[in-house]
Amino acid sequence: MHPAPNQNNVPNEDDNQMLTSIYENVSSEFDEINELIASQISSRADLVETIGKYITEAGGKRLRPLLVLLTSKALNYEGEKHVKLATIIEFLHTATLLHDDVVDDSSLRRGKITANSKWSNAASVLVGDFLYSRAFELMVDVGSLPIMAILSKATNIIAEGEVLQLSNLGNLDLSEKKYREIIRCKTALLFEAATHSAAVLSKPEESEIEVLDELRKFGLHFGVAYQLIDDWLDYAGDSGTMGKNTGDDLAEGKMTLPLILALQNATEREQACLSNAIKNRSASEATRVIEIVNNSGALELTRKSAMEEIRQAKDTLRHVEPSIYKNHLETLTEYSLKRLR
Repeated sequence: MHPAPNQNNVPNEDDNQMLTSIYENVSSEFDEINELIASQISSRADLVETIGKYITEAGGKRLRPLLVLLTSKALNYEGEKHVKLATIIEFLHTATLLHDDVVDDSSLRRGKITANSKWSNAASVLVGDFLYSRAFELMVDVGSLPIMAILSKATNIIAEGEVLQLSNLGNLDLSEKKYREIIRCKTALLFEAATHSAAVLSKPEESEIEVLDELRKFGLHFGVAYQLIDDWLDYAGDSGTMGKNTGDDLAEGKMTLPLILALQNATEREQACLSNAIKNRSASEATRVIEIVNNSGALELTRKSAMEEIRQAKDTLRHVEPSIYKNHLETLTEYSLKRLR
């Protein structure tokens, strides 16, 4: 079965159906991906398989492997390696989630207990390493040095992004430019790698360099928008999600764009309140922080930034020939915009 879209932040049933219809057009490929995932997490170490199944079956939209499938089919790819490539992308993403939860000391993800809480930090880190190594084994099977170069570079930059975020916890002077670089590395790079590697798989000829680069940019802009929308939803979403996510970020000292912009635009008294909440890593101040951010104009600026990224993502698709799969890529950008209601 293809994965059902996660219900978090889905505005209404029609929008949910919009996403479901996209998955239905690549359902057979997702069946193959699920089978490949199951076979590749098989291990002599029972705990590897247990944790691997737990995290890969935890739900989520699986947007990154979806982008691999849609990009390759939009470029008329007729082989079978796009399924392996999509699985590689999902393994890389899952490995980063396992490591992220350890670094952030998270206890919940998608409403479920995290692997590090259920088992241990050590087990989560090691299974994450296992998934990374499996991903690189599959890269060898794909047999493309250009794709291996894209994915290995992306993996390295994503790790740098994690370190950049860690080193800027509680940094009240973090600029919007620096924050954008962090989310480019930490979040957007894997979206970029998904569309770029799928394009290279489908169009390896040097004469196709323009469309390859434009689809690379599609993934990048889509990925940046994805994170900015999540940032926006932490303050503008439903009250249950808002308080929890904002409180978690404050307790960890994480700076996101609404908070950075609020520090620049709020009154002096409000800035002092925000600074104290960040310095003290106080989740108890979440309600007041949300109020200040909402009153500062930071949410509208964040919203406009996300919309601009989506506009740029859609603009790159002008180089792709018309097809149902190009339409699906465009629909994904529209779905992202609907999350900004």
